Amino acid sequence: MSGPGVAEIAASVRNGGRTARDVVEEHLARIASRDPELGSFLCVTAEAARARADEIDDLVGRGRDPGPLAGVPVALKDNLCTRGVPTTCASRILEGWRPPYDATVVERLLLAGAVPVGKTNLDEFAMGSSTENSAFGPTRNPLDPSRVPGGSSGGSAAAVAAGLVPVALGSDTGGSVRQPASLCGVVGVKPTYGRVSRFGLVAFASSLDQIGPITRTVDDAALALEAIWGHDPRDATSVPGRPEPLGADGEPGGPVPAEVAGLRMGIIEELTTMEGVAPSVRRAVTDAAAALEHAGAKVDTAAVPHARHALSAYYLIAPAEASSNLARYDGVRYGLRVDAPSTEEMNARTRAAGFGPEVKRRIMLGTYALSAGYYDAYYGRAQRVRTLLIRDFDAAYGCFDVLLAPTSPTVAFPLGSRTDDVLAMYGSDRCTIPSNLAGHPAVSVPWGRGEDDLPVGVQVLAPALGEAVMFRVAKVIEEAAP
Repeated sequence: MSGPGVAEIAASVRNGGRTARDVVEEHLARIASRDPELGSFLCVTAEAARARADEIDDLVGRGRDPGPLAGVPVALKDNLCTRGVPTTCASRILEGWRPPYDATVVERLLLAGAVPVGKTNLDEFAMGSSTENSAFGPTRNPLDPSRVPGGSSGGSAAAVAAGLVPVALGSDTGGSVRQPASLCGVVGVKPTYGRVSRFGLVAFASSLDQIGPITRTVDDAALALEAIWGHDPRDATSVPGRPEPLGADGEPGGPVPAEVAGLRMGIIEELTTMEGVAPSVRRAVTDAAAALEHAGAKVDTAAVPHARHALSAYYLIAPAEASSNLARYDGVRYGLRVDAPSTEEMNARTRAAGFGPEVKRRIMLGTYALSAGYYDAYYGRAQRVRTLLIRDFDAAYGCFDVLLAPTSPTVAFPLGSRTDDVLAMYGSDRCTIPSNLAGHPAVSVPWGRGEDDLPVGVQVLAPALGEAVMFRVAKVIEEAAP
């Protein structure tokens, strides 16, 4: 389902062509009609959205500008804290928990005039690649409900692809914005680590997590990103300074220029040719590169040798950080509590009842990797691989302005087809993980259809703080896509 874009909705509300209330009612009706089949939302905040829309309309009526996202309905992944609204991370251990504060990105969306309409489904604590690990049921791909939408931000991607909202936020720890965007045929952005505040994002792996937008177009993604990024003193890893505007006129909110003449593009050979990448996906990358070359870019192959080891390094680093971050869910401070005769037994029973199988698997893997006698052999070695990967990227960006790669190795796979094959499921993120380990930005842009007439995504990677050039390349790919 298509509909007006983010900029179009905001402009119509700001100039009085439409009321924010009408826009919100239209999208709430779509959610009520389609989401029972898809399961993209865990919570729909209809009354709060209506009240918020009325506030926007009141500002417009008094001649005030509500902001660049005036009246735009937004969905929030349910690991983003929202004041007074259930924030579960799709886990029983946080079922019903209502944060007393908003995440920074939520605050900034509200300042920009957006209207949050609900919280979207995800793999529990963002651990998964298919949104089948949710404690509250899976999300289905709106293009083929027998298929997964990807993960862990599958609810956000499905909601945008189905036209339930024009923009949604997700979190990307190993590809969790870009991979579902690819499988659902929409645009998904992972900004540079530290560009978007993580304050109020429930932590999975703190050195990898980053929040990004999912939209139907590159221009919409740029507009949404400009609304949420920027320095935040509440996040110690936040990048200082004001980000460079993405629009052509040098001001936030303008359309992204489709200009690549003279830019140097490198196709990452290790990711494009690795085993398991479908022929249609390889073809999409080479076809997108040809379109960029036709637009004036210079294209060649690029080497990032340690990208082949990124998956192994990630599944030691991320679980290690998760085992530390999730230790706080002990039945004492908040969330689920299963009573027992002793505190130690209560902790164990609470965690056994509250966490799902995938979360338990990663906690155990991470705890083992950090344990005495194994730290250097596993976690320490994985961090050394991470350093080598960063050096590979530094060398590649010495020769190229941006890099190209597949987003997902395959199109959307059938529900249940990989739930018993952990290695196959983990392999879904093999092309996206390198950017998280390096902390660099990347965007997935739809490029036609592949097997079973399902969407394929092409990934544009850029050096740290290189979002402006990355978006220019993404815009050319979007305009040239079949």
